[in-house]
Amino acid sequence: MNHSPATFTPDSDKPHAVVIGGGFGGLAAAVRLGARGWRVTVLERRDQAGGRAYVYRQDGFTFDGGPTVITAPFLFEELWELCGKKMSDDVDLRPVAPFYRIRFHDGQTFDYTGDADAMRAEVAKFNPDDVAGYDRFYEMSRKIFEVGFERLSFEPFSSWWDMAKIVPDMVRLKSYRTVWGLVASYVKSHEVRQVLSFHPLLVGGNPFETTSIYSLICHLERKWGVWFPMGGTGALVKGLVGLVEGQGNRVLCNQTVEQITVEDGKATGVVMEDGREIKADLVVSNADSAWTYKKLLKAEHRKRWTDEKVDKARYSMGLFVWYFGTNRKYEDVAHHTIMLGPRYKPLLEDIFKNKTLAEDFSLYLHRPTATDPSLAPDGHDGFYVLSPVPHLDADVDWEQETERYRKKIEAFLESTVMPGLGESIVTSRCLTPKGFREDLLSVKGAAFGMEPVLLQSAYFRPHNTSEDVENLFLVGAGTHPGAGVPGVLSSAKVLERVLPDLPAAAREPEQAPAAPPAGEKPDAA
Repeated sequence: MNHSPATFTPDSDKPHAVVIGGGFGGLAAAVRLGARGWRVTVLERRDQAGGRAYVYRQDGFTFDGGPTVITAPFLFEELWELCGKKMSDDVDLRPVAPFYRIRFHDGQTFDYTGDADAMRAEVAKFNPDDVAGYDRFYEMSRKIFEVGFERLSFEPFSSWWDMAKIVPDMVRLKSYRTVWGLVASYVKSHEVRQVLSFHPLLVGGNPFETTSIYSLICHLERKWGVWFPMGGTGALVKGLVGLVEGQGNRVLCNQTVEQITVEDGKATGVVMEDGREIKADLVVSNADSAWTYKKLLKAEHRKRWTDEKVDKARYSMGLFVWYFGTNRKYEDVAHHTIMLGPRYKPLLEDIFKNKTLAEDFSLYLHRPTATDPSLAPDGHDGFYVLSPVPHLDADVDWEQETERYRKKIEAFLESTVMPGLGESIVTSRCLTPKGFREDLLSVKGAAFGMEPVLLQSAYFRPHNTSEDVENLFLVGAGTHPGAGVPGVLSSAKVLERVLPDLPAAAREPEQAPAAPPAGEKPDAA
């Protein structure tokens, strides 16, 4: 429920920052703001923090709603260190091996790992002549990583000059090529090309359209590994909420922001759904960037991100996600399985260009109970299976289509890697692009915000410092550097480069939602 206004008294002389949205980007921003001395209020419209990392609990199962692949864990560790703590005291991260098991339509598999020799052996299974090409591709991935991640992901790209300075590096690293084009220049096997090019789909991109700078993910995964937190991704959300509250700041749930207030070109706070106004010295939006501009800011305050510009942008695909639990264990199913269908490029064209729901699909199957059995009752397994689908520009009635599509996926899984699935299901729920729009306020139900093509990346993406309104900042998948957990956490790190210094004068306590009464603290995990 919403809470009536009350004066927030602890540390009330500190300047106040409001963060809209309690996803990874918003929580990371709140921690970094708190470490800089700001008083922070995080406003989350749902009943628990997490954003796309929302947690569903039903029938004894725990389902992570969104991100399940944790890479670059140092970005989380930094947040604990800013609070004088160790992440390992709150979160138990376990390595996942293989990183992914990739299953092709003919039943062949490729175990994708961080071990160079094991990867060469997997490549050789499909084409021995591609081993040398794989090594050369990986070396290029390392070079791209050194520029694209280590140098550019923490740069704000607030000006054209920021972009101009990196153009020589981008040309040298062939960033004008697509991920698929770069991979195909090194290896010939169609299967190996698919293995080395699927990563953009993890951040909302089409490998045939996304700039090859995203090939850096291959090196990033080998460098830091792929991890899973015991208790699920929600354990990281719970830990971050604890950090924010440990700084004396607040994460309030069931709080819907209707509008960002602006005076003299500067953000001055927010207006809530029930009409309350919360004053702030700065506002950070972790909401979808397109939603932030089109829905939270009046048109009169926007010269750059007009409704027309937002509408004309290209958006990532949607996702169909089926969460389910079984009354038996499927020990042969890896923690992460990517099941590639009979078509690769044509299917992606149906999703991204034709905006049609194809009869075939490629799937990502997540079995977290492979690593943490406590996420399901004894003797049971918990899963989610994800299918990339068109966003809501497609002519698909998800009210009518959901169960038919779910049954089709169920039949496919039963006929391939999960025999007897139909009679083993004991709990089930689905999330469609319609849910992404209604629950997560994603424009067009796009799961990852704007599509990461070259002219919607870096300087061309909505900036971390709003181009339209002073003292408004953006974090999350819809801003630079983009989607994916490392990208979202990096967007909060960019704040440290662009935040104004704390105002010198102490401020009077502002009006804000009261903390819940004792015993009614919102569930934040």
